Amino acid sequence: MNRPAHPLPVPRTARRLHLGGRVQGVGFRPFAWRLARRLGVDGWVENRAGEVIIHAEGEAGPLARFRRALLEEAPPAARPRLLADEPAAPAGRAGFAIRPSRAGRPREAVTVPPDRAPCGDCRREFHDPRDRRFRYPFLNCTQCGPRYTLLRALPWDRARTAMAGFPLCPGCAREYADPGDRRFHAEPVACPACGPRLACRDGRRAVTETPAALAAAVEVLRRGHVLAVRGVGGYHLMCDARNPTAVARLRRRKARPRKPLAVMVPRPLYARLDLAPAPAALLDGPEAPIVLVPAASLEHLALAPQVAPGLAEVGLMLPCSPLHELLAEAFGGPLVATSGNVSGEPLITDPAEAEARLGAVADAFLHHDRPIVRPADDPVYRPVAGTPRPLRLGRGNAPLELELPFPLQAPLLAVGGHMKNTVALAWDRRVVVSPHVGDLDHPRSLDRFRRLVEELQDLYRVRARRVACDAHPGYASHRWARDSGLPLHRVRHHHAHAAAVAGEFPREARWLVFTWDGVGLGEDGTLWGGEALLGNPGRWRRVASLRPFRLPGGERAARAPWRSALGLCWEAGRPWPGAPGPDPLLRRAWERGMNSPVTTAAGRLFDAAAALLGLVHETSYEGQGPMELEALALGADPGPAVKLPLARGPGGVLVADWAPLLDLLLDETRPPAERAAAFHAGLARGLVDQARALRRLHGDFAVGLAGGVFQNRLLAEQALAGLRAAGFRAHLPARVPVNDAGLCFGQVMAAGSAGP
Repeated sequence: MNRPAHPLPVPRTARRLHLGGRVQGVGFRPFAWRLARRLGVDGWVENRAGEVIIHAEGEAGPLARFRRALLEEAPPAARPRLLADEPAAPAGRAGFAIRPSRAGRPREAVTVPPDRAPCGDCRREFHDPRDRRFRYPFLNCTQCGPRYTLLRALPWDRARTAMAGFPLCPGCAREYADPGDRRFHAEPVACPACGPRLACRDGRRAVTETPAALAAAVEVLRRGHVLAVRGVGGYHLMCDARNPTAVARLRRRKARPRKPLAVMVPRPLYARLDLAPAPAALLDGPEAPIVLVPAASLEHLALAPQVAPGLAEVGLMLPCSPLHELLAEAFGGPLVATSGNVSGEPLITDPAEAEARLGAVADAFLHHDRPIVRPADDPVYRPVAGTPRPLRLGRGNAPLELELPFPLQAPLLAVGGHMKNTVALAWDRRVVVSPHVGDLDHPRSLDRFRRLVEELQDLYRVRARRVACDAHPGYASHRWARDSGLPLHRVRHHHAHAAAVAGEFPREARWLVFTWDGVGLGEDGTLWGGEALLGNPGRWRRVASLRPFRLPGGERAARAPWRSALGLCWEAGRPWPGAPGPDPLLRRAWERGMNSPVTTAAGRLFDAAAALLGLVHETSYEGQGPMELEALALGADPGPAVKLPLARGPGGVLVADWAPLLDLLLDETRPPAERAAAFHAGLARGLVDQARALRRLHGDFAVGLAGGVFQNRLLAEQALAGLRAAGFRAHLPARVPVNDAGLCFGQVMAAGSAGP
């Protein structure tokens, strides 16, 4: 058999790959370059709007491995999706190039990367005295650093970020241009020679050299004063967390008498803490959020009792940026790190505004000159049933992108509720939930809300053609939606809560969702908050509730738990010996139904329990009564769970009667902690009993827990355990907050399920 004198050339083919998802701002192009060199693939890669386009050519085997590795070996911060894989004509070029970015129009809208805490490589450089970025407050690379908070537009290039005003020095320019370097096209890249700098101002003087400014800031903290620190997404207000006088000073000036304060600890101290694996991994991960941990696990930190008065948990965080790491380690102890704002208003980002608005709170300001394009508050998580669950979205985990279980026919904007506001932009099968905005009672919050609505649409290059909002006409978000000129879809408050759970667990075909919160406008015009809804998004039916009662004083009851307690006692005909002695006119108004709306709200039951046990009569922050009640109950013996009688109400709704809980709370022969524990156990049993009875009536369903009441770990864990023991598939959200911050996602689910 004759053989050819020379081996035949192996045929070459070419493919054009379009990748979407999170592929910009995460080092994807240098990753593709290194991968191509390793596998012997020729071609090029470029950013184009929200995508990465790759022309790859070579032998069939290496091309297939290259395509597979692009998805399987992507950088940790990347979330690539292969949008298209098309044949292309071989260009015959040797080598693999990184082309300049092009604006172009993407096949699908862009993905905006969130901010990330320092990665391991950067932290090693940060602590290495031989490295030129040793202790530099703004070091970063393609895998870490600010993203959302400094991005002006995409594609992800330095000229479109807040770093455009910082020309690169020769050393940084070499790294930036080298595809083999970890900082190749790391757009926030900088060093002490060319990057942002610190300045410390105390009203009398300004220290402008970075090392001296840092030393001056640490001295402010050591003197027990309050320091405002400009971070990644805005300012923190900081003070010595071990100094009761310093913490009291911060509370007094910020008008925040009891609301818990977050604590930032330097890593050497953190290493000595004994925390459960799940919260520890989250704390030390790229989000660097605030995580609620047991106060008992922080005893050796000797925190001032004013940090979280009356509570059994403390919000803990690790330094979320190199600047915070410098500050925490130089100080050498735990620091209070609370949002730099006037209470109830959005986070402050601008140095001049910070000095004007926070001048009466902070003794000094640690500024930097890197612009913050948009604010992002710290995210907050609480572990419940072994899983950390978000209470607030912000720096590090937002914008949060989720996949819808159905395609939308037209882009949709959902504007959330009035409290804990977030907004969502949705199109095709994608939905993006914004960072925390806050409560829309303040003009500055409403202004931030309006700007965020435009920013999201501009960043993602998607213009909404419909808008969804809460059905309550008094909400500022509702009024904005009504006046927007877009076709309007009104979603009932608790329908949105239920739909958010269904959206996070789309495999379930039929739901019973307990929607327990403070209050929300119900279908019948009363204030719901203790309902169970049967069905699916867009098709909910109220099938169960808690016994209704009237709230004396209406909206004033939200900050006066004694009013809820009186309403319960009057409704049930029980005397309350510890009542604060209200005006007799209040009782007459209540009897006549004047300014005494009917409610079924579980949140008001928790308020009443806190008042009846003498914990809180007037609150200084939302949720104070329930939070202190839960803390009191932890570890106490509840005894056998009290049974709540079930009865059919109007329309066949199954009503659970809370009256036995009232008898329990008023029983002064039992210690308050036992009564608090028994109250939680009784409500959890009542929920499970309702689910059992409804299964007998309506057949099989999954059970969801929705609404702010289920931020309560004790109640949620008991309810989940009881439901699962009874054979239910039970779910509590783990990606979207269970409180009102999840309403916008639920509104998308509801409006999308209802069709155009």
